[in-house]
Formats: sequence, C-alpha cells, structure tokens
Amino acid sequence: MERIFGSYLKEMRENKGWSINQLAQAADISGSQISRIENGQRGIPKPQTLRKMAEALEVPYEELMNKAGYLQQNAAKHEEITAPAWATSRDKRDFKKMLEDDGELMFDGVPLSGEDKQRIKDVLTGLFWEAKQMNKRKK
Repeated sequence: MERIFGSYLKEMRENKGWSINQLAQAADISGSQISRIENGQRGIPKPQTLRKMAEALEVPYEELMNKAGYLQQNAAKHEEITAPAWATSRDKRDFKKMLEDDGELMFDGVPLSGEDKQRIKDVLTGLFWEAKQMNKRKK
C-alpha cells in the first residue's frame, strides 16, 4: 500500500510540475518525508499530513484519504468493514458496533443527508483506525 500511495503522490506532484521541495514548502512538511513516502520507505502519512498535501496539490482531501487506504472503497457495495491488516477481530467488532448506531444524525439542529452521513462515516473510519494503531504502539 505504501508504494502504491507513494507512486500516486509522485504522479500528483509531477502533474503539477513541482519538485519535492516545492510540494514540501507548499504543504509545510519536510522534503525528506515526501521523498520517503514517494519511494515507499515510509508508511502512509497521518490524516493531518494528508490534509496539508491535499490543500497544496489542490485535490480533494477525501481522494488522498481514499488512496492512502483510510476510507472504505465503494462503501455502498461493501457491507464488510474495511480494516487495516493489523486490526484484530475484537477491533473490527468494536468499530462495527460504533457505526451501527442508527440514531438521527444532525448538525446544528439540521438532519444530515445520506451523503453527508457517509462522508462523516468515512472520516471517522480513518480516524478510528489511526487512534487504534497509536494505542497499540503505546503498549
């Protein structure tokens, strides 16, 4: 996954006609970090880093989150939860339980559409697995 994302990032950068240093400056991250990501020597960046890259490259944040593997692919077609390889069956069960709460979802007193709910679910998916992974590293 790291190599695939790295190749994608390199392609996006080159399509913009930028050097690694130009992207680094625009995204406010180090050039060496970008180089390692592009070469598959560094893992998938955190969502915060992806947001900086998306803004610099002028691509949708969700697109980078998807390419990085944080979001579910075609959620309508897949009932099974997409989870990282390191996730245990207990992790998957906990996450599925969290998402199954079907209560009315509102923002500022206004009910959210199905599309809005799916976008929120996708972002929560990425954040949930990132938090789980960070907790496992602490142990």
